[in-house]
Amino acid sequence: MNLLFVCSRNQWRSPTAEAIYRNIEGLSVSSAGTEPSARVRLTAKMIDSADIIFVMEQEHKVRTRQNFPQNMQDKIIIVLDIPDEYGYMDDELVAMLRDSIDSHLQQIR
Repeated sequence: MNLLFVCSRNQWRSPTAEAIYRNIEGLSVSSAGTEPSARVRLTAKMIDSADIIFVMEQEHKVRTRQNFPQNMQDKIIIVLDIPDEYGYMDDELVAMLRDSIDSHLQQIR
């Protein structure tokens, strides 16, 4: 299963999620940002290859659908509601990501 994690600048939240799930058997993961200044910018190819897209905030879902309307058809997109208040691999951020993402993955599998 291919997972894509999306935040604004691809600096803290989505790279943390990618790091958490990187070495789990059966999962292929990547991360990107919606902003032009993102460390890794979201592309149509990333969306096309994703089975599930996890976005950190509602605004990321809106931007992704606006910027890639054709690619977003029939895609599963899940809003995690995680604010941009944490650093990379922050303990609280890791716990929130694991709780939320694990819950969604259990429902999907």
